[in-house]
Amino acid sequence: MSKHIVILGSGTAGTLTANRLRRTHGEAECRITVVDQDDDHVYQPGLLFVPFGLAQPHALVRPRPRQLHDGIDYRRARIDRVDLDGRIVHFAVGGRLAYDVLVVATGARLLPEETDGLTGPGWGEKVFTFYDLPGAVGLHHALERFDGGRVVIDVADLPLKCPVAPLEFAFLADWYFQRCGIRDRVELTYVTPLDAAFTKPVAAQALGGLLEEKGIELVTEFTLGEVDGAGGRLISYDEREALFDLAVVVPLHGGAEYVGRSEGLGDELGFIPVDQRTLQLPGRPEVFAIGDAAGLPASKAGSVAHFEGEVLVHNIGRFLAGQPLDASFDGHTNCFVETGFHKALLIDFNYDTEPLPGHFPTSLGLPLLKESHANHLGKLAFEWLYWHSLLPGRELPGIGSAMPERGKNHATV
Repeated sequence: MSKHIVILGSGTAGTLTANRLRRTHGEAECRITVVDQDDDHVYQPGLLFVPFGLAQPHALVRPRPRQLHDGIDYRRARIDRVDLDGRIVHFAVGGRLAYDVLVVATGARLLPEETDGLTGPGWGEKVFTFYDLPGAVGLHHALERFDGGRVVIDVADLPLKCPVAPLEFAFLADWYFQRCGIRDRVELTYVTPLDAAFTKPVAAQALGGLLEEKGIELVTEFTLGEVDGAGGRLISYDEREALFDLAVVVPLHGGAEYVGRSEGLGDELGFIPVDQRTLQLPGRPEVFAIGDAAGLPASKAGSVAHFEGEVLVHNIGRFLAGQPLDASFDGHTNCFVETGFHKALLIDFNYDTEPLPGHFPTSLGLPLLKESHANHLGKLAFEWLYWHSLLPGRELPGIGSAMPERGKNHATV
């Protein structure tokens, strides 16, 4: 009798997992059902480019069901809760779905309403986010009207999706205002709850150096407590202030809402505390999580979901066969960081190794922690790879889930 694998979420992680499973397990072996509350799959890396007119909003959205291989059931429904003991997913408008294996891939959601004043006066007028499509479009129009003043890019708190994206926005803003001929009339400030520009020392030094080089002020250890939109102030919990004429805020993130109604499924933030090597929920061997939904000490980025997918699908097969799981996911993360002027740098790291200089994936590859036009082209090429390779569950030639050691300069540490 075939097993029923239910995947909650049809974003990057859920889609690539479903497609990988369908490619490796026949329909006689397992039935796969994917559940999501809407049919719009958004290419989230493209949101960064919308405010600067470098991407068209409509081009970033495609139908979710069409990204799934034949033989995968798609169900549009809002999830009410998961009954772990009964192995049942309950839907908000009635109906339920039993599972033999559950994969949680419902990502992270924005919680702007959790910060005092963020969605109050000024929201959508001079306070924006680019982390969803409506916000990115609104910010595009605001930038078109902007003729000078104080621009603050603020990360409210951790964790967040694509941790380098706020830095990329700061770098692209510098470039954008130079192209507009008003850079000398703009004060750019990057505000972060971290004690440096990034979480890892070597990368923090490189990225902090770029901020300084571009004349972007760096404010650290600033955890956003309140937004005074009318007065143009961001206020930290320790009562420091960042003054703005235009604020670009990355709101608090949390797991999907239904997780909080599902006893034993998530942590206090709504993320799924799976084993960081196997992606399996301790005490619930039939439950796994992947992508932004997983509570791991890894970046919430599309590349991580891709690398996790290889291990996850292998482990689901081993679980169904009654075999020990493969504890091989190493936290591999790979990100292009746009720096403006048709350049980007590349970082590659995992749980144990921080971003280092060198080349990726071998000594003859793309430069790491160094601006180059080749990295910029790599960033642009990723969109095609996303739709045609990553989502369909295909392997990227020469790039596996494990972080490559070749090409990295460990002497830097």
